[in-house]
Amino acid sequence: MTNEKNITLFLVDDDALFLKSLEIEFEQHFKITIKKYATGEECLAHLSQNPDMIVLDYYLNSIDQNAMNGLETLNKIKALNQKIPVIMLSSQDSIDVAVNCMKHHAYDYIVKSETAFFRLQKAITSYFNHQKLEKALNWYMEKM
Repeated sequence: MTNEKNITLFLVDDDALFLKSLEIEFEQHFKITIKKYATGEECLAHLSQNPDMIVLDYYLNSIDQNAMNGLETLNKIKALNQKIPVIMLSSQDSIDVAVNCMKHHAYDYIVKSETAFFRLQKAITSYFNHQKLEKALNWYMEKM
């Protein structure tokens, strides 16, 4: 993704198997710090660690029916820190769900499938490349 600094990525999903598979994929391919959480409440409790990005499941209530869902968690994340990019994950291959996530200021929406890691990799890399270019452009503009 980027070699300039160690990226901290929060993975938030109540599907322990999917969460572990994502963690393994990221650790095998990148130098990245990963923090895993099974609920939105856990994620929010650790938000002070200032993650560089959050990958957040859409439902999040299979373990605890009273747990916050992904959209509620997304809204609270954005209320606390608008700048943290959040990629929503869901098994819902629905345009309505994707549009709703984007209306709530998700950076991207990815459907859980066998290619989810590769799509996540592309979205995350794209985000950090854009940030790097924006930083360089701002530096250049300040020097003018």
